[in-house]
Amino acid sequence: MNLINNVSLMEQLAASYALGTLRGGARRRFEALARDNATLRAAALIWQSRLASVAELQPQAAPSAAVWKRIENLVRAEKQAKAMQAARTAPVPAVGWWASLGLWRGATAAGAFAAAIAVVTGLNLNTQLSGQVQDLSAKLSATPDIQYVAVLADDKASASMLVTFDPKSKKLLLKRVGDFREQTDKSLELWALPPGAAPKSLGVLSGDAVVRLTAADRDVREVPTLAITLESKGGVPPGSGPNGPVLFKGALIQTVQ
Repeated sequence: MNLINNVSLMEQLAASYALGTLRGGARRRFEALARDNATLRAAALIWQSRLASVAELQPQAAPSAAVWKRIENLVRAEKQAKAMQAARTAPVPAVGWWASLGLWRGATAAGAFAAAIAVVTGLNLNTQLSGQVQDLSAKLSATPDIQYVAVLADDKASASMLVTFDPKSKKLLLKRVGDFREQTDKSLELWALPPGAAPKSLGVLSGDAVVRLTAADRDVREVPTLAITLESKGGVPPGSGPNGPVLFKGALIQTVQ
């Protein structure tokens, strides 16, 4: 098959490559083809630039004060260890060193100081590690767990909507990646197309660039395809099927097994 002449397949592979869902031998073959073909490279770069903006939706996270304190303690402990090693390897006077009262006093003080440092450092590290574990647990709980991805395209294979689903938060996130904008008296409506069953509405989209919809896991799992129709303002009445034309459509891909 001549991939370059199959625009739809080329766009799908480029989108999958940018999303990271194209894996193994298929990903290596795509990269080998892209090295020799400027059109394929351009398609991959376009998709990467489109999807790069998704990362901007995630809040920035600065390292906590506990992280910097732990680094500071580790650096200080390393310096103290080097100083003690240097003291142990320093030349000792050949005469009377065993009976030197100053030597034993210094050794006792150094040992007591080292023990105190070890206790304080251990307590600080335990406190810091406990705080870091709690902080990381909170961040992991707030991080989206994206398990489903779909790129919805029009009949010319031009991508217009990126859809992701997080079962943990039961949220569908839709991001417009095309130029289409509906008229003010119209609304876009998202549909799940389960096999052997009627289309099920997943919600009406606002005109925002990024839209979040609530969806149950059962409404998304095992659904192979999503579609967006153009409907009257506010969408179709609850319980009814789509009335307007299908504008965008695409396969729903599970990113983890």
